[in-house]
Amino acid sequence: MTVMEFSIFPLDKGTGLSKYVAEVIKIVEKSGLPFNLGPMGTVVEGELADLQKLLENCHEYMESVSDRVYMTAKFDTRKGAKDRITGKIESVKKALNSNDLS
Repeated sequence: MTVMEFSIFPLDKGTGLSKYVAEVIKIVEKSGLPFNLGPMGTVVEGELADLQKLLENCHEYMESVSDRVYMTAKFDTRKGAKDRITGKIESVKKALNSNDLS
């Protein structure tokens, strides 16, 4: 399973960009993939091909409303792993609660 964190926004629309980000989130919701919206990006989990298609759809939308688009994406694939969005966070919390942080 792959986890992707991405950000996408127009560079030619001023400082208030939430309405454009909201439209991207609608595209993410429509994909049916599990996701978490964060203050600096959105994390989505799925098969690599599905995540790439999602990025393409988001970029296509943003290009339709903007002459200049900024997008970043990071991917982490781990064979056999599931529910990585919450699993990765829980793993760190567990380590924080243990006495062995070495």
